[in-house]
Amino acid sequence: MAFRTGVRPLTPTPGASASVGLGCAPIGNLYSDVDEGAAEATVVTALERGIRFFDTAPHYGAGVSERRLGHALRGVDRDTVSIATKVGRVIVDDDGEAAPIGGTGSSTVGDLSADGVLRSVEGSLLRLGTDRIDLLHLHDPADIDEALRGAVPALVRLREEGVVRAIGAGMVWVEPLTRLVLEADLDVVMIAGRTTLLDRSAEATLLPAAAERGVGVIAAGVYNSGILADPDGSPYFDYREASPELRERALRMREICEDQGVTLPEAAARYPLRLPAVEAVVIGARTPAEVAAFPDTERDDIPEGLWSALDAL
Repeated sequence: MAFRTGVRPLTPTPGASASVGLGCAPIGNLYSDVDEGAAEATVVTALERGIRFFDTAPHYGAGVSERRLGHALRGVDRDTVSIATKVGRVIVDDDGEAAPIGGTGSSTVGDLSADGVLRSVEGSLLRLGTDRIDLLHLHDPADIDEALRGAVPALVRLREEGVVRAIGAGMVWVEPLTRLVLEADLDVVMIAGRTTLLDRSAEATLLPAAAERGVGVIAAGVYNSGILADPDGSPYFDYREASPELRERALRMREICEDQGVTLPEAAARYPLRLPAVEAVVIGARTPAEVAAFPDTERDDIPEGLWSALDAL
């Protein structure tokens, strides 16, 4: 499996999925603190499972996620892994001043200028301890017009210069991401939470546009913040407590899956890969146990009738 520029989500190994990447926001202390040892062990466990695609960003922990990922990958043959990171936000300190290049800070602020992109990439390369980035995303741009004027041309130039192998954009919003697919020369886009069993809003416009333009799609947020992983223990949808209606639908989906010998997380992770243009899913983890519990997205014995039963909901 390869995006049009040859960036592979994974380098398959026996028994490993070729379509799952590790989302590294959690090891950047998303929601709760993760110690250094647990963060490194999480990445190492992913490598042991055959995962070779890692998605991070300066925004995740204001540089902490990138630094931890780079440390964990130290000594790993660089040609065997693909690293995605992002631009569009710059790291600042407690006073709102730009943090030193390659350092960490306390937060990030939006910056869609060409200079902001170049500064961000320079810092990412230092934190990751690498000389190149395989996939560089524009991260949640608030103003698409501004992004098309400043950040996107800078991304294209970085690709032409070989600093990055592929460029893309990552968002939770379907309409502006569809516009970027149509108006920018992107290789890949990442859509979060909109190609799921509960929210299929990307299927009407984004996925057809990506398929027509030859743009690869990565599906993130496949559990919609937790409800599709564990409707009882983590009944959250889009980072908020799920409504009773959504929770009831998720519980019913779980029943349907279990009746056919499939877990709800397996179905949730597999579903986007059935869609046109979707080439990989990214699943976040903060502990080795969470990585070990990743579903097998290439399981070949899922009953076809399961999908029609879930569609009916």
